[in-house]
Amino acid sequence: MFRYLIRRLLAAALIMLVITTITFFIFFALPSDPALLACGKTCSPSRLAEIKHSLGLDQSYLTQYWEFLKGLFAGRDFGDQSVRIHCGAPCLGVSFQTDTPVLTTLLSDFPADLSLGLGAAVAFLVLGVGLGTVAAVRRGRAADKTAVGIALFGVSVQIYFIGLLLLYLFVDKFQILPTSGYTSITEDPAGWFKGLILPWTTLVIVYLAMYTRLTRSSMLEVFAEDYMRTARAKGLPAATVVLKHGLRAAITPIITIFGMDVGSLIGGSAVITESVFGINGIGKLAVDSVQNSDLPVILGTTLFAATFVVLANVVVDLVYGLVDPRVRLA
Repeated sequence: MFRYLIRRLLAAALIMLVITTITFFIFFALPSDPALLACGKTCSPSRLAEIKHSLGLDQSYLTQYWEFLKGLFAGRDFGDQSVRIHCGAPCLGVSFQTDTPVLTTLLSDFPADLSLGLGAAVAFLVLGVGLGTVAAVRRGRAADKTAVGIALFGVSVQIYFIGLLLLYLFVDKFQILPTSGYTSITEDPAGWFKGLILPWTTLVIVYLAMYTRLTRSSMLEVFAEDYMRTARAKGLPAATVVLKHGLRAAITPIITIFGMDVGSLIGGSAVITESVFGINGIGKLAVDSVQNSDLPVILGTTLFAATFVVLANVVVDLVYGLVDPRVRLA
């Protein structure tokens, strides 16, 4: 297992290097001039030259790329002798808009994404697997039809619709929950929980459909296997047959999808949810950076999200061996 983990981590590092290379050249080797974007509309040629020199944009692309990679491990300094900005490792650059290291901005917004993504993921995994299992066990009955109906509803609605509807009902009309925004759990745990109830509910409704349908179809395939009929013939309790033998064998594809969803949500993919509920997370930061043409922040948010997706895949591969002995044997 340890050797397998080392191989997967090395493969993940190689993938991150490829993603970093592609992302860098997409954002910095395009015809648009990052220095001109940083300088603004009223920019003199002398000021433009100063910005290019301070950002290292007057060097070749390969030199810039090498400095970027070196900054990830050793940090970098930006600016001239009069105004010097140190960007500690891992350095993702300095924002054109705020002159602050990109990593500092990402880490300040990361708790919101972590709370939103992880809380919603746990909820829709438990509810989705539970509903899908009940639907498979009660196939063709009222419970099955109810679970399928819930899944169809989740597939049909959009985040911006269900989010605004929940805001209208629970914030504006009945005033049960506070207005939109994110409160740090260290400052006010109760306010943190209340502020995330509606965003969690929105993501659960949307993602619940996929996990319910996937669990139901996987469980029905497993129920048709010979070893499941043997387990029933032995007289094992129904709960043991369904949960220990059935769900354990059917959960592998669910883990795959769940790992991808968790990695993307924590990495800032819940952009619409953050915008609807006024949460200043990495997703909203990415949108704002695109609108402001802040290329270092765009690059940083892209790499930040890719890191969590890659790490989530590594964790998923390790979990496979815990839930399915056949994977360990292979």
